[in-house]
Amino acid sequence: PVPILEKLPLQIDCLAAWEDWLLVGTKPGHLLLYRIKKDAGTNRFEVTLEKSNKNFSKKIQQLFIVSQYKILISLLENNIHVHDLLTFQQITVVSKAKGATLFACDLQLSPSGEAQLRMCVAVKKKLQLYYWKDREFYELQGDFSAPDIPKSMAWCQNSICVGFKRDYYLIRMDGRGSIKELFPTGKQLEPLVVPLADGKVAVGQDDLTVVLNEEGVCTQKCALNWTDIPIDMEHQPPYIIAVLPRYVEIRTFEPRLLVQSVELQRPRFITSAGPNIVYVASNHFVWRLVPVSIASQIRQLLQDKQFELALQLAKMKDDVEGDKRQQIHHIQNLYAFNLFCQKRFDDSMQVFAKLGTDPTHVIGLYPDLLPADYRKQLHYPNPLPSLSGAELEKAHLALIDYLTQKRSHLVKQLNDSDPSTPSPLMEGTPTIKSRKKLLQIIDTTLLKCYLHTNVALVSPLLRLDNNHCHIEESEYILKKAHKYSELIILYEKKGLHQKALQVLLDQSTKANSPLKGHERTVQYLQRLGMENLGIIFEFSPWVLKICPEDGLKIFTEDLTEVETLPRDKVLNFLREGFKELAVPYLEHIIHVWEDTGPEFHNVLIQLYLERVQGLMKQYLNSLPEGVPAVAAGKEEGDLGEFRNKLVCFLEVSTSYEPGRLISDFPFDGLLEERALLLGRMGKHEQALFIYVHVLKDTHMAKE
Repeated sequence: PVPILEKLPLQIDCLAAWEDWLLVGTKPGHLLLYRIKKDAGTNRFEVTLEKSNKNFSKKIQQLFIVSQYKILISLLENNIHVHDLLTFQQITVVSKAKGATLFACDLQLSPSGEAQLRMCVAVKKKLQLYYWKDREFYELQGDFSAPDIPKSMAWCQNSICVGFKRDYYLIRMDGRGSIKELFPTGKQLEPLVVPLADGKVAVGQDDLTVVLNEEGVCTQKCALNWTDIPIDMEHQPPYIIAVLPRYVEIRTFEPRLLVQSVELQRPRFITSAGPNIVYVASNHFVWRLVPVSIASQIRQLLQDKQFELALQLAKMKDDVEGDKRQQIHHIQNLYAFNLFCQKRFDDSMQVFAKLGTDPTHVIGLYPDLLPADYRKQLHYPNPLPSLSGAELEKAHLALIDYLTQKRSHLVKQLNDSDPSTPSPLMEGTPTIKSRKKLLQIIDTTLLKCYLHTNVALVSPLLRLDNNHCHIEESEYILKKAHKYSELIILYEKKGLHQKALQVLLDQSTKANSPLKGHERTVQYLQRLGMENLGIIFEFSPWVLKICPEDGLKIFTEDLTEVETLPRDKVLNFLREGFKELAVPYLEHIIHVWEDTGPEFHNVLIQLYLERVQGLMKQYLNSLPEGVPAVAAGKEEGDLGEFRNKLVCFLEVSTSYEPGRLISDFPFDGLLEERALLLGRMGKHEQALFIYVHVLKDTHMAKE
């Protein structure tokens, strides 16, 4: 507070101010006009009395300045007068307002910058409404009846809030003048209604102040609580200044804080001449409240961790736009960081998300989520809170929401040519420019968080086509957590099939592993397709050995990837290592997949033949002397089965090459088969010779 007038010999009854001017109305009716010039760079003021009008009025009750119209509106001896602001010459008197005890003005600026002045005057239990035009007040609409004599009132957009002796009311200017009773005034004698800068009103109830909108609805969660009952109030955003009996108190609505108390001798009045120009008066003194520079206010607030308030001030600063933006950004980061330290994780993440802070700086707030060497480069304004148990889980869940949002945002941006670069949490900390790298860190962190909070989400993340998990890091944490099924998905998506199959092989014999057995390996190999044939041949043998039937499915399942494998290579692979499976494989590709390749048909016949010849030897050796052999395909056991297959296949297949096969069939046995081949080659006489003379089977010959 800086003294402006001291020990004024006349008692002050009211004040008004604009720009460099202060107007004082005194009890004897003198009107004093002071010019107040601030010395540059100091808190000293040069005060000069420019005008003194001793005969202004017998009684000056209220003053209001409208500098846009260069007029002074005053309540003098219970009537409304309008004077020229520069000469104090009377312009008009509102004759209808005789007997007035109070008035309230409202100046609204239209979007085009035109001012519209409205006035409400209390005359006994009536409210009169006027508007200003052509240097005259005109009635705006009919009078409203009030339930009592108004003691205090203020405009609130299109309503007027009125304080009577016992209650507050809200009168709507909607033509009908609907009246809404609000609440009692409390124990204090004088009600207090003060207009606020944003079109709302502050209403006092004893030592509390609530904020109402034009519907009379309370807009603040909690009332302001003063240390005594306010006599008068002035709104200087973000501060509200109240005159209390022994001092002036300065508070804020959001957040609710007591900012400062200024001790003054019996202050009574307060008025302002615009932003940062506030005068307080007692009966014989006037002080000016000089704000500390915004820069030092912000510094102090940041020290006190009052970030919301610091932000409001930073937004009001007249800085260069770029600097201003940067400072606001810096404060918001500190605010978000502080919310995190207060363990308000969701709130903190929401602020970081809006700010576009580098996600790695946010991840760094958590223990063990970033690689240690990168984490060392990050700096924070204060030590980080140590988190564990339920608290850490809550923090992880907030981080998951934040990262999922960031991830979808980055994925959308991947093809943009003009990326928005992330900003550091603390100036001077390195940020990550590459979106690919950021996505890699985000996905790997999500993986870690899911492992901490909800393992069921790990697989869906790894299955995403655009999953960017860092392979080595993810591999390490999945192994550490013994999440082998998830590890397989990671490897498969990243095309690391050998690693995946090695894990499946290692796990196949572990008693309590979810991957025990060979099924997962079979499924995996079936999906690999022809470009990974080498890997299939490398990892199928162990399955083929322990379960040939399931192993064969690697090459015969009804899947496009399996059907399109190069069949000649598969056949060679099986003939070399698993000869007994070559026949079922060929039977599958010929009978099920209807392959007509002569080579496959030839080989199947040769394999049948080898089998039959082997079994035939045993059969003939076991026959007692003189017992004739049974007809082809009617022998018992495997021999009968295979010989039947061979004969049927020679009859049915049209793809084999008889000329290439005939030499494999001996002259001294398997004559039915030989006859079939000769018939196919068109050597009918030789075939008929076998049927008629050797086999003595006229039925076959006729056929």
